[in-house]
Amino acid sequence: MSTVQRNMSLTGEPPKTINTQQKLASAIGLIGLTILFLALLNVSFPNRAIWLTTSLLMIGGGTVWFSTAAYLNKHEGIKNDGVYFKSLTSKGFWAWILGIALTLFYVLLYWFPQYLGLAQNGDNTGLVALFDPLSEVLNGGPASQWFVYGTLYTLAILAFGIKFILKYRHNKYEKLRTYSVMFFQLGFAFLIPELMSRLNNDTFSLPYYDLKNIWPLNYYNFEQYRVDQFISAGDIGLALLIFGIVSIFIITPILTYKYGKRWYCSWVCGCGGLAETAGDPFRHLSDKRQIAWKVERWVIHSVLVFVVLMTTAVVHSYLGDDSTKYWLTKDVFLLSVAVILTAVVVGTWIFKREELQKDARYGAIGYFVIIISLIGFHFFSGKTLFLFEAETLRQSYGFLIGAVFSGVIGVGFYPIFGSRVWCRFGCPMAAILGFQQRLFSRFRITTNGGQCISCGNCSTYCEMGIDVRAYAQKGENIVRSSCVGCGICSAVCPRGVLKLENGPLEKRINSNEILLGNDVDLMHYVSK
Repeated sequence: MSTVQRNMSLTGEPPKTINTQQKLASAIGLIGLTILFLALLNVSFPNRAIWLTTSLLMIGGGTVWFSTAAYLNKHEGIKNDGVYFKSLTSKGFWAWILGIALTLFYVLLYWFPQYLGLAQNGDNTGLVALFDPLSEVLNGGPASQWFVYGTLYTLAILAFGIKFILKYRHNKYEKLRTYSVMFFQLGFAFLIPELMSRLNNDTFSLPYYDLKNIWPLNYYNFEQYRVDQFISAGDIGLALLIFGIVSIFIITPILTYKYGKRWYCSWVCGCGGLAETAGDPFRHLSDKRQIAWKVERWVIHSVLVFVVLMTTAVVHSYLGDDSTKYWLTKDVFLLSVAVILTAVVVGTWIFKREELQKDARYGAIGYFVIIISLIGFHFFSGKTLFLFEAETLRQSYGFLIGAVFSGVIGVGFYPIFGSRVWCRFGCPMAAILGFQQRLFSRFRITTNGGQCISCGNCSTYCEMGIDVRAYAQKGENIVRSSCVGCGICSAVCPRGVLKLENGPLEKRINSNEILLGNDVDLMHYVSK
């Protein structure tokens, strides 16, 4: 028997073809997608409400039926299901087809919505027009490309969320957090903002606001037009603006201290919700190499610095200079930013520098010096803040990060790079929460190294690219900035080695080396 044949025999047989129920469910889902595709091709449907309802029910119902047929007849517990044998989940032909299709959809969505049917002059056509009836019910107006996207996004999280619950029904934690992301996506990200838009009239206008999105994820929240809309909406608008600020400086640090970044990234966030549900079949594709980890740390924190610079420049651009009229002038604002950043960096260096890697410490200082130098350059030279116009920075960030990274690459490349590319490498919210988690959170994943059999399930299915097995073999707590606390490593462990816990900060981070029998005098420990 060849080496390849021996390895195949150890990993199991390729999965059997899907059963009859799964075939029927797939056919139903594909018919629903076909209706959307025909609408995209400008096929006119006589009764859009009925056709849209039929399409969405067939897509969602087909997905749920397929999942039920796939998992309910199997025992509860770990299911690898031959993911490395399937073309769709092993970077095969169908993976590339799906990746290309998703990428093209995002390109049309962000830059060519007219090809989706968004009205340039007159009424919507094509795919966007098909969603007009639902949009009229929820917000009182015709659909936009973002309404279409929000509807399909929510449907994906709900349908694939049920699939995820069926797959991991042996694990209470996985079911609870999936119910949570389904609830927040349906209510806070989709229904509530649409109903808020319906309340708008000629004398009252609230901006479209996803209540669970916090700066810097919603980097646009402090642009002048948004602030003007909040203020013009009276007490409600002002309360929402204050809530956004309080979320940054009070709510987020408190929740991260108590629960780690998982409270947001795995329980609330829509990006994480899609990655955990629709992206679950691709979680094992995340790059586990050390070079990927090094690139990840530099890229994601560079994005965070970019958004800090951009937001500072945008807010600075619409503040006044006359201190007799405004207490928050341009100079006061810049000095406040400098003071906050100085306090964060100095406090970290004094109290927590030992908990950061050497390059992380020097990187933080380097970024800090760059920002403070740019602020100082502006004060002494009087030139444009950060050397570029605020609108230029905003457009650059919106294009490179808000569109290309989070949409085209972040979701379009699920079948190629895994489901958390955006969360690992591009999300500034993840960077801030990860920084807090590493420094002062009570959250950690504890390990029982004596029970670890080195099967590698935990590392394989870690969507954040963490080599969990290396920690488990040492019996070392896992406290990583990138860990989103999804708990899949614990769910797929056959020995119960891993446990998600909140505990005291003392001895939370340790670096015990693995102990081998020939490295120590065992009789010495027996005699003690």
